[in-house]
Amino acid sequence: MSSPGLHPLPPPGLASVPLPLTTLDAAWYRHHQPQFDPIFFGRTGECRFDAPPPARAFGVLYLAADVQCAFIETFGHGHVERGRLVTLEALARKRLAVVTFRRPLRLVDLTEAGLAQIGADARLCVGDYDVAQHWSGALHAHPDVPDGLLYRSRHDPGRLCAAVYDRAGDGVESRSAGTLADAAQAPLLAGILRTYRFGLR
Repeated sequence: MSSPGLHPLPPPGLASVPLPLTTLDAAWYRHHQPQFDPIFFGRTGECRFDAPPPARAFGVLYLAADVQCAFIETFGHGHVERGRLVTLEALARKRLAVVTFRRPLRLVDLTEAGLAQIGADARLCVGDYDVAQHWSGALHAHPDVPDGLLYRSRHDPGRLCAAVYDRAGDGVESRSAGTLADAAQAPLLAGILRTYRFGLR
């Protein structure tokens, strides 16, 4: 049996396929630099579901369903051979925002059967960024007009992430939750460090 290789690009007939949509209306979370607003719809092309090149025609806001997911998506990129460490200084440099919605958002559900329903598979959420961005562009242009995508964290597939398109920007708001370096967050941080086997320095 051959290896699966790269995920295929979106099929030409995707626009005629009904999208597997789910509703997003709970509080979500986001780490951000303190000098910037937490509501940021990026167009850099550096993230998985950003708009495809060359136009980068829309912005994308990335969210995590819980604080644990926000942590591992931010700090989970290092190697584990000698153990992973995070410092209080690094935690203090990342503000934690709670993001809520003025209206329910309609997201393409890429977490379970929805992948197969649109001719995709799990490689879309863990593999090549260029392919994922072309899918994001095709889903953004779909006649069902979704507000974004729901998908599983690459670093912890048991947790959920969302990529929200800027067309939903008027429905998104946030409030600060401080940082994970705050003394009040010590029990939460201790649990996160145990879960992901991080040391604190």
